[in-house]
Amino acid sequence: MMQSREEQARRFATHAHAEAGQRRKYSDEPYIVHPAAVVELVRSVPHSEAMLLAAWLHDTVEDTATTLQDLRAQFGKEVAALVEMLTDVPQPQAKNRMARKLAHFQHTAQASPPAQTIKLADIIDNTRNIVRVDPDFARVYLMEKRLQVQLLSAGDPTLLRQAQQVIEGGIAQLQEKPWRVPAAWFEALEARYRGR
Repeated sequence: MMQSREEQARRFATHAHAEAGQRRKYSDEPYIVHPAAVVELVRSVPHSEAMLLAAWLHDTVEDTATTLQDLRAQFGKEVAALVEMLTDVPQPQAKNRMARKLAHFQHTAQASPPAQTIKLADIIDNTRNIVRVDPDFARVYLMEKRLQVQLLSAGDPTLLRQAQQVIEGGIAQLQEKPWRVPAAWFEALEARYRGR
């Protein structure tokens, strides 16, 4: 029986991430659980087959030995182009995390609406448990994602709202017990990122 293109993408991504020895940072689950969650979020809104394939493959070029040429050869130009828009561009001139992240935000802000929709799904899945598993890192991460999501307005409106809710919910959580991060802390970090 012929495998569907989506099944091929799932198997390709599963193999590539396993080969790279990649696991989920906090849960230590096989990495593929993350692309699988991203695919389901993309599937829940208007999408194309190319978007589902790219959702399975979105981290392969960034995190494994896979190249864009590999994806082009196996899944075609459209899928490879979507993954390229979702792949962090190396920033050798970036002096620090903030400079790197701002360059990445600009990169995804220029992505097509389908790529922005996948990016929103990626952010939703990565943000869901961040406060619970790493509250210290979550403070910076959630502020960064708040800024990035503001630049993804071409993505699916349902996922855009969901991403905003998850991020704002996390920031609100960090202002309560036991963390009690003052609102001023978030405002100061946002002002630094905005260069104010």
